[in-house]
Amino acid sequence: MYKNISNCTSLVVIMSCNRLLRLSTSVQNLLRADIQGLGSWQCRIRKILPTVTGRRYKHGVPDSLSCSWLMHDKHLELKFNDVVMRLDYVWLRDHCRSASCYNPKTNQRSLDTAQVDLAIKPAKIRSDNDAIYITWPDNHMTKYALSWLAKYSFEGQVQIVQPRILWNAAVYKEAEMPYVTYNSVMESDEELKKFLETFLLYGIAFIDEAPASVEATETVALRVGLIRESIFGRMWDFTSDFSRGDTAYTKVALDRHVDTTYFQEPCGVQLFHCLRHDGTGGRTLLQDGFNAAENVRNENPHHFEVLTKVPIKHEFIENIGGCHNHMIGIGPVLNVYPWNNELYLLRYNNYDRTIISTVPHDVVHQWYVAHRALTTELRKAENEIWVKLKPGKVLFVDNWRVLHGRDAFTGYRRLCGCYLMRDDVLNTARFLGIKI
Repeated sequence: MYKNISNCTSLVVIMSCNRLLRLSTSVQNLLRADIQGLGSWQCRIRKILPTVTGRRYKHGVPDSLSCSWLMHDKHLELKFNDVVMRLDYVWLRDHCRSASCYNPKTNQRSLDTAQVDLAIKPAKIRSDNDAIYITWPDNHMTKYALSWLAKYSFEGQVQIVQPRILWNAAVYKEAEMPYVTYNSVMESDEELKKFLETFLLYGIAFIDEAPASVEATETVALRVGLIRESIFGRMWDFTSDFSRGDTAYTKVALDRHVDTTYFQEPCGVQLFHCLRHDGTGGRTLLQDGFNAAENVRNENPHHFEVLTKVPIKHEFIENIGGCHNHMIGIGPVLNVYPWNNELYLLRYNNYDRTIISTVPHDVVHQWYVAHRALTTELRKAENEIWVKLKPGKVLFVDNWRVLHGRDAFTGYRRLCGCYLMRDDVLNTARFLGIKI
């Protein structure tokens, strides 16, 4: 039986024994369902239970329902406003923000987590309207703002890590993309923020009216994030001279793909700037890979799951001139966060995919069927947009999400660009106040 500081016991007495038994059974079933589904059950409890039940929470302030708690064997169940949280005792000790446990100047933990007893349990708990105070067996006091717990508990999390707008050709055409210029981005943080908001939502964005030079392209790249140097150098500046062992250095058409799947961590962001083209063709194909993948998930969840489970090897072998490289990256085509199944990275490159030897034959066949489903979705014309890159128009692409390709072309075509450190691009966005 729960104890309650509020004087409500008289209401409990009038409840019949049969009513109590049925309510107790309902609560147990709801709690069991919550553990299995990791979902919120407080709304269902309010619908099924009367205002006062036979099970009691402790309240920090008499006659106040803003904060109440219930101690279990290994965790604290805490109600604050409309949030019901279950907080492991070790977690509560580990995240203590006292001066001896946490350094606010460096935002780093000082506590040695390995010294925390894994069977630890609070000796005493009290609360007021704003905070909860936990006294541990060694008399150490931990204070948590209730709003802080509501924000950082599992139950308080927004389950989408990065908000996105999935698009096909029609959606992209109807979207109101802001026109952002080179000078405005270089001179104004607000313009840079506007550009990054578009980029993070759609996975592509343009900066117009840039000087047609490698130097200006590098300057605007550094305004967004740090450049990731790779086997292709810091800034690449190339024509169709096949100076590197990659199909991109030719004039032939390129099917949709993402770059550097042969890196253990593929490059997160890349940009393209066409400095000159004296000829025909060469349009750039852009496609939201996450939109295609989500369509596959909706139509056949098994295909989607196979593409998230089967590790695929990609390889880049180069022996041309003074360039000698052998890169190998391994990972599934679709990468998801394990706690919410949200897509965060796509590895799709049929050019660089090498021999499949990571799974047995029956799984291999399932993978081919699933991969065909994704390819079919990607090759639908309704999911494609085509852009003619011109001098002065710098294209930024989320290489973990958006696939690119191109038409075959004629004549002289000079392209420059680079890869950016994904973490640094996100860092710039957060610095500007974008919530991600």
